[in-house]
Amino acid sequence: MKKIKFLVYAFILALIVSCKNEVSEINKGSVIESNSPNIVVIYLDDLGYGDVSAYGATEIKTPNIDALAQSGIKFTNGYATSATCTPSRYALLTGVYPWRNKNAKILEGSAPLLIDTAQNTLPKMLKTKGYHTGIVGKWHLGVGNGNVDWNSQISPGPNEVGFDYSYIMAATQDRVPTVYINNGYVDNLDPKDPIQISYKENFEGEPTGTSNPELLKMIGDPQHSNSIVNGVPRIGYMKGGDKAKWVDEDMADHFLSKAQDYLREHSKDKSPFFLYYAMQQPHVPRTPNSRFVGTSGMGPRGDVIVEADWCIGEFMKTLKEEGLLENTIVVFSSDNGPVIDDGYIDSAQEKLGAHKPWGNLRGGKYSLFEAGTRVPFIVSWEGQIEPGVSDALVSQVDLLASFSALTNTEIAKNDGQNLIDTFLGKTNTGRENLIIEATTRTALRQGDWIMIPPYKGPAVNRIKNIETGNAKEYQLYNLKEDIGQTKNLATQYPEILKEMITSFESIRGESYSDTEEPVFR
Repeated sequence: MKKIKFLVYAFILALIVSCKNEVSEINKGSVIESNSPNIVVIYLDDLGYGDVSAYGATEIKTPNIDALAQSGIKFTNGYATSATCTPSRYALLTGVYPWRNKNAKILEGSAPLLIDTAQNTLPKMLKTKGYHTGIVGKWHLGVGNGNVDWNSQISPGPNEVGFDYSYIMAATQDRVPTVYINNGYVDNLDPKDPIQISYKENFEGEPTGTSNPELLKMIGDPQHSNSIVNGVPRIGYMKGGDKAKWVDEDMADHFLSKAQDYLREHSKDKSPFFLYYAMQQPHVPRTPNSRFVGTSGMGPRGDVIVEADWCIGEFMKTLKEEGLLENTIVVFSSDNGPVIDDGYIDSAQEKLGAHKPWGNLRGGKYSLFEAGTRVPFIVSWEGQIEPGVSDALVSQVDLLASFSALTNTEIAKNDGQNLIDTFLGKTNTGRENLIIEATTRTALRQGDWIMIPPYKGPAVNRIKNIETGNAKEYQLYNLKEDIGQTKNLATQYPEILKEMITSFESIRGESYSDTEEPVFR
């Protein structure tokens, strides 16, 4: 009898040890759940790899972004998934490649919600571990079900995909509706002045940039010459909601204030928080506050980058003042690469001077070349991350899986990888490969190489003056030796090309050819 009891106890003990080891292996690199840190993602809009002095810019200074890099890990191979904003934001929040969703393209301001409300998201995942979740800033992932009534509750939206608090603009600064939305309701809306929105035709009697140029303080191209708000012509048509309309020059301060309020409110809570601070700079229209006009010497585009850097400094100052800095992971990145001329006449090209927003990369926004998706990518955690520079291949699509491991949360398998040790600087090992995307076209980054399949269409988008990456033949570049992608090695290394095509098709599928004309907006 004693022998049997001994064997039973031994079996139970072995089982407990086995379970502990299994859990430890699953959550390798994670922290204790009760000490889960706050998580902040600061996300800029159209900021290029070369727009930050920490990444080599010499003509513009970004001291507050640089401070993040100096206190954390600066990734030199950090990627958005896409060379345009909506797809990249989709990937960041869902951990899923955007090309898996045929609707993950640049959306109109009245487009329906892109993320399925049943889909797992980064804020949803964190909520299961007691996090309060908030978003402040640009959304651009659709709202409603396709027929939005802007004068009542706007749903579904951020609140229905995991955010406890949302204070957003629906799409972009150059699109209607030009109002802020507070937890599903237009902020400061006068019920007696209801909002109407259309992306098809104007409302009778409403001025536009084309018909009423005398009302403009900024001139737009034909696409950006619809309804006029605050002297700026927009994409789309809007009527009503005058008291709710934003003042563009105050937008940076407004979003900063909301983000700071969020920090102050939740510094008093014992539970952790996740804040997605999605800034609008340097996307068009570039409308710096008067305090920043002329500060860069490069015109409005440079000025709004200086403004954004100041906002980040004020935000980090608030983190410190509220006693949150040492228990908060801060991720800094951009949704895609840079574009200079993107719809408004603002002297951005003429005043660029020696500044290269793309750095030593080729291409830019909308492009399959490196400058389209390789972006500034910094992870900082005061006192927890030893500062350094990492060449590991990482992507924003990995944040969900990585923070899942950090908080000991189980999630269904997705396209993201658990790189929490990489993000925390414990290892320099990153992804083996990554699919990047630009206006429905995809390519493969693997090791030191990138392979771009043949695509139809022009090699240069003449409107934006950016190389698209399109070519009749396969393109193969060794980025370690040729970061500027000047030498196509596809014919010189047929075995590497074949291997990469096989890898690409195993992930992407064989039906990856472009089936429609790219959209540049």
